[in-house]
Amino acid sequence: IRKVEQLKEQGYEIIATGEMGIGNTTTSSAVASMLLSVAPEQVTGRGAGLSSAGLEKKISVIKDAIANYQPDKEDPVDVLSKVGGLDIAGLTGVFLGGALYRVPVVIDGFISSVAARMVPVSKSYFLPSHVSKEPAGAMLLEALELSPLLTCNMSLGEGTGAVAVIPVLEMGLSVYREMTTFEKAKIEQYEVLK
Repeated sequence: IRKVEQLKEQGYEIIATGEMGIGNTTTSSAVASMLLSVAPEQVTGRGAGLSSAGLEKKISVIKDAIANYQPDKEDPVDVLSKVGGLDIAGLTGVFLGGALYRVPVVIDGFISSVAARMVPVSKSYFLPSHVSKEPAGAMLLEALELSPLLTCNMSLGEGTGAVAVIPVLEMGLSVYREMTTFEKAKIEQYEVLK
């Protein structure tokens, strides 16, 4: 949250999220399973390219963690503290900071989507860049009632989707700010022919 405050003070008008790590789709799948109230099998994917045996092990680890730690799905902080990771916690802070300091935050990929889902109250400041190829990618955005700007079958979350969507956002702002009206261009208003 403090980082968003610092960035706003430095003049930043938008923040792009991203993450980099190994094993973080496991914690993200565990958190998604709890927040979406669905079985781990439905939200868990291959991450960086697991074999079928690896995927089964990953699902088993998630099930065991949920059974052992019994996170309260009604309490996102409890879920985060019991089956989440520090990357999700940090990103959740960025999404909260975005709402607090009124800075739009671009969601990038699966882990960022999980963090955004932790704080749906802040969603007015979320811009979803792309939908992750991970099984819960679309489910998380749907739960937030957000539509991705890009659908590229990406499995990445390192900020690549967020960076890719910035030119699209800039183009939209340019049209919004600079597009002329029919009246200013002295063009007759369109009439529906009958």
